[in-house]
Amino acid sequence: MKTQSSAIGAGVIAAIASSLCCITPVLAVLAGTSSLAGNFGWLEPARPFLIGATVLALGYAWYDKLKPIKTAQSDDCGCAVTEKLPFWRTKQFLGIITAFALVMTAFPMYANYLIPSSPKTEIGAVEADNIQKVEFKVKGMTCTGCEGHVLHEVEKLEGIIEVIVSYEKGNTIVKFDKTKTSIEEIKKAIGAIGYEVTSHKTLKIKS
Repeated sequence: MKTQSSAIGAGVIAAIASSLCCITPVLAVLAGTSSLAGNFGWLEPARPFLIGATVLALGYAWYDKLKPIKTAQSDDCGCAVTEKLPFWRTKQFLGIITAFALVMTAFPMYANYLIPSSPKTEIGAVEADNIQKVEFKVKGMTCTGCEGHVLHEVEKLEGIIEVIVSYEKGNTIVKFDKTKTSIEEIKKAIGAIGYEVTSHKTLKIKS
């Protein structure tokens, strides 16, 4: 049973680690902090291996739980005695752990939906000459949770008209009123939450 417990523990740790890069930004937003306790983006390349470790560990735990028991204890009358297992050694507990692991490994698929939208500030009418559209190349985004984190922080700034974030393209496109905020302020907001703006360029606004 000790081996089974070790397999369960290893499976849970691997499942959490596989999505830690996305869990951290969501927790940061929900906790109301503007910075990350630590950026776990470096774990992203290891994600397939961590998911594999989760499957192997929990697969072994299930094998160990379901394999036939060769011997059975009996009482004085020769009747089989059924050992009452503690809950943490039951199939029900292992099922809960397996479900939890599935939720954790799939976290990047729904992380973005867990991040609340920033309250929109009233920007009113903006003169066309004051509208600026800039693409920022952002390093460190690894999932939709990171997208939501960047979006949440940039939308807090005054004069933001539109924000489009893509972790796949590694960019953030912001349309804003340049009389109320600036490129440097946007870069500062992104950098404050643990991501790095490597470059930026002004885009032409289609009329």
